[in-house]
Amino acid sequence: MTYKGDDDPSAGINMPSAREVRDFLQENPGFLVDNPDLAEIIATPHRDNGKGVVDMQSFMVERLQKEVRGLRDDHGELIAASRSNMISQARIHAAVLAIMEATTFEHMIEVVTTDLGNMLEVEVASLCVEHDRQIPALPQLVGVHVVTPGMVDEVLGPDRDIVLRAKADAEHLVFGEAVGLVRSAAFLRLPLNAFGPMALLAFGSGEEDRFHPGQGTELLSFLARTLTHTMRQWLNLPR
Repeated sequence: MTYKGDDDPSAGINMPSAREVRDFLQENPGFLVDNPDLAEIIATPHRDNGKGVVDMQSFMVERLQKEVRGLRDDHGELIAASRSNMISQARIHAAVLAIMEATTFEHMIEVVTTDLGNMLEVEVASLCVEHDRQIPALPQLVGVHVVTPGMVDEVLGPDRDIVLRAKADAEHLVFGEAVGLVRSAAFLRLPLNAFGPMALLAFGSGEEDRFHPGQGTELLSFLARTLTHTMRQWLNLPR
């Protein structure tokens, strides 16, 4: 007998008899091993072992079927998470390269406040820099906000470098007129030097669960360190 698989256009026509299926399985004892998903749909035989006698075989098979379903679900979630992480990593790497390839300070600022939003697929990217005499006046670009000293600590807290907020009111001072587009946000500290100005990079998303406290922050931390280092170089600031 020739086995007709799911991809065979003739499947469903002249279906094999029960005897043919039985003979096929006897001739191919590894078929169910190679196709474990079939264990979920195969009905298990129930033996009549007499009153009060438990059919342990059926119980064990049913338990194995549940385990197979659980493993398949876990496998699917793992694949989805891995794919999402790879996409996020590629986006952050592209953003870092764009920052490093900027030819002037003004160009880099434009990349941060305009291009990063598109690269990371968020509605708003904003750069806030606390006013300080140690840095030159920033160019008048959309997304750049000069704020009073201490503002970054107010938003992040004095001992935190990254804060993710979901379903929370966005900071009007951070996002300006675009605040109405923000449903969740990521705030990244940019310590330009130990004694001078503090800066803040913020991303605002229209999705309520795009940023949330349970997310990993390694990639965002890498982006923040790269931008901090690059800004120090352009502004000739000490660490």
